[in-house]
Order: sequence, then structure tokens, then C-alpha cells
Amino acid sequence: MTTMTETSARFREFKMPDVGEGLTEAEILKWFVQPGDTVTDGQVVCEVETAKAAVELPIPFDGVVHELRFPEGTTVDVGQVIIAIDVAPGSGDAPAPAAAAPAQEPVEAPEAEAEPKGRTPVLVGYGVAESSTKRRPRKGAAAAPEAAAVAAAVQAELNGHGASAPAPAATAQAAPAPAGAPAGGRPLAKPPVRKLAKDLGIDLATVVPTGKDGIITREDVHAAAAPAAAEAPAAVASPVAPEAPAAAVPAAVSDSARETRIPVKGVRKAIAQAMVGSAFTAPHVTEFVTVDVTRTMKLVAELKEDKDMAGVRVNPLLVIAKALLVAIKRNPEVNAAWDEANQEIVQKHYVNLGIAAATPRGLIVPNIKDAHDKTLPQLAEALGELVTTARDGKTSPAAMAGGTVTITNVGVFGVDTGTPILNPGESAILAVGAIKLQPWVHKGKVKPRQVTTLALSFDHRLVDGELGSKVLADVAAILEQPKRLITWA
Repeated sequence: MTTMTETSARFREFKMPDVGEGLTEAEILKWFVQPGDTVTDGQVVCEVETAKAAVELPIPFDGVVHELRFPEGTTVDVGQVIIAIDVAPGSGDAPAPAAAAPAQEPVEAPEAEAEPKGRTPVLVGYGVAESSTKRRPRKGAAAAPEAAAVAAAVQAELNGHGASAPAPAATAQAAPAPAGAPAGGRPLAKPPVRKLAKDLGIDLATVVPTGKDGIITREDVHAAAAPAAAEAPAAVASPVAPEAPAAAVPAAVSDSARETRIPVKGVRKAIAQAMVGSAFTAPHVTEFVTVDVTRTMKLVAELKEDKDMAGVRVNPLLVIAKALLVAIKRNPEVNAAWDEANQEIVQKHYVNLGIAAATPRGLIVPNIKDAHDKTLPQLAEALGELVTTARDGKTSPAAMAGGTVTITNVGVFGVDTGTPILNPGESAILAVGAIKLQPWVHKGKVKPRQVTTLALSFDHRLVDGELGSKVLADVAAILEQPKRLITWA
């Protein structure tokens, strides 16, 4: 099965694929093409956000865009047609494209025909199983046009106009690309920058790029948003016309000025569901230890000068990660999972080390596969790639699957410690607090030392207090005396 269908020999349709592992829907964040644009096999036509990550979708054939079935911001079920392509332009009059389907009335996808021979799917999960089940319309979306009209009328009244503002057009026309835009009219920007622009209501086509090769940066988006922000206080300062009495201001206007409602969907929705499930399924226990990491900080400084570590990122997190891997090697029972269906504890003989990363789309936990087998330089390289990919918003669903144990570094925010919630399906998570210069008794005297607090949360079904304490004590011992890495590893 594939994610495209043929409506005729001339027109082909591309369906929303399952870009993850069993995902059922995705939100269209951005269209990079418009009707009439020429596309080629493999060209990215849109960016979508699933419950796990943001993913760019390539079109699997050449042609001219005939129609876009859904506008940006619409959540589309896997298997629904999202774009139609004219693969034989100029061969006759094409039927008029249908208007973009509203979010509350998903278009039923026609049955897919067989994929042409010789075609190799290029997406993860490419080609979902067809379903004849009809999905119900989404609730709440049908009232959106009426709500918009009421809001426009209220605003017109507040501004002293008797008539309400005209309703927006059903389908917006694509704005012409600025002179500096690349061919095809798609501004160049990384996914986090696109997300920032979307959150601030900034059209990237209107932003002047200052980055290398015409790439729009975060600073460019903020600069474009500054004029709008400057006008906002004036509008708020005088919301009522001079002749209007104070009682004429509707209560709803006052509430909207005091509150912001943010839809919970995509990655944030998945995080919320996973954390609730984890917190109320696995019995959490958290233990703490405060440790002198002065020698570890000296080791980090030495590693930065080591020629074997040239070109890789060296920081305290690297040594902490290695210390946790050594502690797991000494206490392998902690690296396990709970099988509820079979009532079994499944011990893992490998460690996929998760690293919690804060990104513009929320907290994600990609993991380093088979971290237990990596040398220190290899671990440093893997950590660097993981962090860079996460910050760029390019983390794939596969990179977040299969974790066994996680580290969360709350110290980067200046926080001393916390009680972390387990990543679903994992046995333990280590929180690392801020490393601070503190008075500490060292060799019988009070001296200023680099000190941090570690917190280990674990699933008490899998890990009892003794085992959890041994793991945490081993990590602390290594960070206090990092030479133990040589003897214990």
C-alpha cells in the first residue's frame, strides 16, 4: 500500500502517511507549495507535526500542484488525501480544484490503487492500511466562523463603527514572494524558527533574512514582530471610544485581554498524556544525594584539551552519562521494564540512554542507542549530535523510541534538584542539579568546592530501595572520584 492514489491517468493524490510508529493523525504546520507550483519527485511540500516530532513530507512524483485539500493548522487523520498533483499538465482542461476542506469535515480518502512497479517508498511507515471506517467530524471547529464574525462585530463597535467587519475569504490567496525569496516562494528557515514565526503570527514571506545564504534567523522574526508589539499597548490603553460608557465594554473582551488559551496538540499533547500515564501507573520513588564534583570539573577541563576529544562537545553531562552507564553495568537489574500483560520484569542487556531536551515544541527525550558499548569520544559525539538535532527540531520518532534509562539536566536552569517523572516504559531517570561553588568539608577543613545534588527516580515495581540506592551511590562515587571510571568501567 502507498500514500498516494490515482484519480485518473493525469491526476494523482498524496495521502497523509504514518510518519511514526502507529500514529493516527498529524497537524499540517506549513505548506511549502501552492496550486500551480511545479514539484519534483522527493521535493518537500509540507511540514507536519505528529505526537512525536515535526516531519517534512516529500512528494513521490513529478507534476504541478492542482489543489491543497487542507489549510495550515488543520489536524488530518492518517490516510486522508492532503494534496492532488497534475502529473500531465497541458494535456487538457483540468477540473477546478475543490476548496480546502474545513477542519471539522475531513475528506474521505478514495481507495488506493496499486503502486506502480519499481517504486520504493521513502518514508517511515510509508503506506498505511486503508480503512473504510468513517470518522466523525471534529467538535468545536464548526463554531469558529461564527465566533470570528462576533469578535469582528465587537471590535468594530469598540472602534466606533456601526457595521461589522467583512467576513474573511474562504480561501486565502498566496502572497507574492519578496525579491529576496528563493525560487518557488518558500522562505528559508529552520523548523524552530518557523514555529516561532507561527506562534508570533509573523508571515515568513514578509521577513527580511540576515542569515547566511538568505536563511531567516530567530532574530529576524523577533525584529519583524517588534512593530506589531509596539502598536499593541496603544490599542490596549484605549479600548473604548471616548463617547462610549464603561458599561458598554463586553465582559468577554476583558477576559480575552487577561487570558491566553493555547490548544494542546502534537508533541505537547503526547507529553501530557505520557506523563499522566507514567505518574499514575508506575509507583515512583525518588532518592537524593549531594556530592562534591570538584574533581569531575577538573577532568572536564582536561578532556577539553585532550587531542582524542578534539572536535566533540565535552561538558559535565558527558562524564555524568558515563558514570550512570558504569553504575548500570555494576547493577544491571536496574535496566529493566515492566510487562503488565505477562506480569514479568524484562531485563535489558543494552542501554538506550535517553537525554531530556527542551525544544520549541516542548520536552522530548531522544536516546543514544547502545550507549553501553560506546567509548568516551563516541559517547561525546553521540551526545553532540542528539542535542543539535533536537534544537533544530529534526529529531525523528525512531530516535525517541526504545529508551531504557534517562538523564534530565535541570541544573542548566539554575535548579538545585527535582523529582523527575519516569519516561514511559523506562525503569529510572536521573536528575542533575546545578553545579555551584559551596562551602564543603574537604580533608577536615571547610573549603569552597563544586557541589551538585543528584535525584534518582525509579519504578518501585522493578527497583527496590537497596538497588536504587546502590545505583545512585555509584554515580555519586564516580563523580566525586572520576578515576573510578577506569577501574569500574
